[in-house]
Amino acid sequence: MLSIEQRTSHSGQDYLDQANLSEVKGSPNQSLLPLTATVNNCDHLEVGGCDIQTLVKQFGSPLYVLDEVTLRTACHQYREAFKTYYAGTSQVIYASKAWSCLGIVNIVASEGLGFDVVSGGELHTTVKALEMMNWSREKIAQNLYFHGNNKSQEELKIAIDIGCTIIVDNWLELEILVKLAEQNPALTIPILLRLTPGIECHTHEYIRTGHLDSKFGFDPNQLDRLFTYVSQQQSLDCRGLHAHIGSQIFERQPHEDLGSVMVEWLKKAQNYGLKCQELNIGGGLGIRYVESDDPPSIEQWVKTVSEAVMKACEANQLPYPKLIAEPGRSLVGSACITAYTIGSRKEIPDLRTYIAIDGGMSDNPRPITYQSQYCVVVANRLSAPYSETVTIAGKHCESGDILIKDIKLPLTQPGDILVVMATGAYNHSMASNYNRLPRPAAVLVNNGEANLILQRETYDDLISQDRLPQRLLSYSS
Repeated sequence: MLSIEQRTSHSGQDYLDQANLSEVKGSPNQSLLPLTATVNNCDHLEVGGCDIQTLVKQFGSPLYVLDEVTLRTACHQYREAFKTYYAGTSQVIYASKAWSCLGIVNIVASEGLGFDVVSGGELHTTVKALEMMNWSREKIAQNLYFHGNNKSQEELKIAIDIGCTIIVDNWLELEILVKLAEQNPALTIPILLRLTPGIECHTHEYIRTGHLDSKFGFDPNQLDRLFTYVSQQQSLDCRGLHAHIGSQIFERQPHEDLGSVMVEWLKKAQNYGLKCQELNIGGGLGIRYVESDDPPSIEQWVKTVSEAVMKACEANQLPYPKLIAEPGRSLVGSACITAYTIGSRKEIPDLRTYIAIDGGMSDNPRPITYQSQYCVVVANRLSAPYSETVTIAGKHCESGDILIKDIKLPLTQPGDILVVMATGAYNHSMASNYNRLPRPAAVLVNNGEANLILQRETYDDLISQDRLPQRLLSYSS
């Protein structure tokens, strides 16, 4: 565990200096703040040319602020890096579980990326956004991959109707697909097979998905049976293999190992007559949440996986497959900040000082779920010296609702704006209405313009799905 001094700067300006250094490096996932972050003449934080305090006055808080430039830059870097380092065909698809909404789908699609979805809801959101962009059904199908370890039959029917590639996770799913195909003998379902590579990486236990003890994918000892079964199903068009070793990964060696293992499996599949020509190596590149984090750049990660796959193909005398990657966090995570308004203060002599904000675990469940750490600044007084150690508490009726424990900040006042960095991935997508708090709004900022991409929920929204049986009204006085 890092000391407070190691985890904090002396003023908010220091974070901006580090963000500028990251911009020179050119990789958004290495930046603490969005690439457009700067300080204005009022000593306020600006992102996308928009003053954060002004945004809070206009849209309220908590408020997700998404920087369009940072998101587009990350998309561009992934796409161009694969063109540079991979000699075969490649496709980058956004792991939309990180944050799925119409606005983000639109931006990512306009940058030439496809989509990985993991539920009927994400599938519906993505298709609707792409239809609004006038994408053809064929183009949508070609750029959409459907994940999940327990897809419902209804979800599979929708995916089949769309024509997207289904990444098959287990035997039950295979059997359901075959039965659904029997209803239409002319139907051929495009699939990838998800395999568990047994590769360990140093990340949180909940987000390590590549080790053998995982709920995801077919085990390696099932390959002969699996490839035999799939090769006998005329309704299944097995286009390739998929594996994913985890999330928030900083090491490159596990991805080198993954490329080698998957190419060997690809060759084995082809020996069974499967025309596998796609290799999906998942995602998992980490981002910088605190100063000590040092993830590889997007370019370094792409170079590593590309060279590993090409080397393995050459060793096995195989043509280069279509290489697919599924970044999520490293695309959108660093592009967003969350702005809160500071409220009450509680000082416990010789123990701790609590500073409360107007949000917490309902808009960012990652600290209580994963013990995640973040960096913060007081956005309306960036140059103020960091003079006290405080704990940032959420407003929920839950003692564990602590956003950040023991961090240095300037002396704050009620009404100050606290900004938490790198909140684009899994914050809104995991948000809840715990304590019946409405979920926050989200704005997209670019060149001084701010546009709502998610409207703030109202109290009426909270009860919109409630139903009161008529018989209960008879008990009313």
